[in-house]
Amino acid sequence: MKKAFQNSGSVLIALLVLFSTFSFAVDKHFCGSFLVDKAIFSAADTCGMEISTDGECCTNEKVVVDGQDELKHQFDSLDLSQQQFLIGFTYSYIFIFEDFSKEIIPFKQYTPPHLVKDIQLVDQVFLI
Repeated sequence: MKKAFQNSGSVLIALLVLFSTFSFAVDKHFCGSFLVDKAIFSAADTCGMEISTDGECCTNEKVVVDGQDELKHQFDSLDLSQQQFLIGFTYSYIFIFEDFSKEIIPFKQYTPPHLVKDIQLVDQVFLI
């Protein structure tokens, strides 16, 4: 489940980067106040008349959506408070995923000494 979520998140971020850098233009052709044609990535078809009979002219409208050109930001271009936030966020994010559920046993590497005699049986001292 975690792997599927990570893969879908990676695809989503890749598409976000792709569409944020994607630029396109929408071209519209109006005859008077009526929209005749609109086109994306190409010129819109005209109605064939430059001046209509009522004296209103045909107009073309072009809307350009520019994508982001610069994707890599320099660390030096950030001011001091942004640098401090970025360093603190990165440091805390790294240590979020530490596993503290393991019990630490400091003497796990050492073997117990060999018993020559069982002292509790010899002295007849028992824990109650």
